[in-house]
Amino acid sequence: MNSKLSVHSLFFYINSWLLSICAVVALAGAVTLYPAAFSSSHMNVLLKDIKADQLFIHFLKAENHYFYKEAAESYSLSGTLFKLATNTQPQDIRTFLGRELPGFSIFDTGIAVAGEGTDFTNLPVESAPPLEVLLKEKEMAMNNGQSEDNAAPPEIPDRKGVLIYHSHSWESFAPLLKDVKNTDEAVSPNEQVNVIAVGKKLSEELARKGIGAEHDKTNIAAELKKKGWNWENSYKMSREAVQTAMTENKDVKFLIDIHRDSLPRGKTTALIDQKPYARLFFVVGKEHKNYEQNLKVATELHQALEAKYKGISRGVIVKGKSEGNGIYNQDLSERALLLEFGGVENNLEELNHSIKAFADVFSDYYWKAEPVNAKN
Repeated sequence: MNSKLSVHSLFFYINSWLLSICAVVALAGAVTLYPAAFSSSHMNVLLKDIKADQLFIHFLKAENHYFYKEAAESYSLSGTLFKLATNTQPQDIRTFLGRELPGFSIFDTGIAVAGEGTDFTNLPVESAPPLEVLLKEKEMAMNNGQSEDNAAPPEIPDRKGVLIYHSHSWESFAPLLKDVKNTDEAVSPNEQVNVIAVGKKLSEELARKGIGAEHDKTNIAAELKKKGWNWENSYKMSREAVQTAMTENKDVKFLIDIHRDSLPRGKTTALIDQKPYARLFFVVGKEHKNYEQNLKVATELHQALEAKYKGISRGVIVKGKSEGNGIYNQDLSERALLLEFGGVENNLEELNHSIKAFADVFSDYYWKAEPVNAKN
């Protein structure tokens, strides 16, 4: 009787094992061939680094620990199925607090380098009102906090190694606009009061350091309207301008996409040597081949800024496609930056101080990275 029971148990185990293997194969095949996008953030994270021909092995090593002993504790088919079914990640506290704390639900955003005061509750979040609002003209404020600067504009060098552009060109600053009571209204197509003004000032400061910068002033909202696109296609729109500029100018090595954050001035302003500065924030997309190199550049610039202007940088964050574009045109160059200059409540004096500080630090970095340029 014990012998029969042992044989029966053996057959039962073999059948169960075979059924498990069949289930894994079926699941891998279904996931691989499924044409639509998955809503589960865990599924997106699971699949983004796995090729279709590796998916079966990925699931198999979760159960067959004999062949993949090193993965026995790292993978679990039951755990994976639970995460897919519930869209939760038990090891990540943001799973449980994401709906309770502002900003904590940004699952696919990571803090690569945290500046002073930076945590998961105050990271940049992408959003915008309808295009009609973005294109509406607003009256400029008379008193905008701008300091006197009577210096003549410098001559831009012929050789332009930097491209400055603005994927969200409408982002403006409340102190520069008249009668803006809600910071969500701080948007404007006027390049004197939006981030294009920051780009213009930065190109001038770089010129004073001997660095030529091409400045693209495209009104992205207007171009989106022409194509019938919404604001979520802004990076696709700006990509066309970037590719054109890089095709026409082979000297371009650094790409700088200038934005501004939506947080209040308490989070985006720093007092350094008794002068107010609009704080900077680097955003790196991780869904492309140049990710690690771009992260290296952003991290090195953050460190250089902090060494000379302590507190000016809020740090470096990494974003995936489930919480943003995930690429930000940074696949086009190994030296591509997305840089938040201050926040919605910063004024021109604070912005100008930060522009000069960034140009100061960036110029040193530029000439070290491009020694050939220094000879020309």
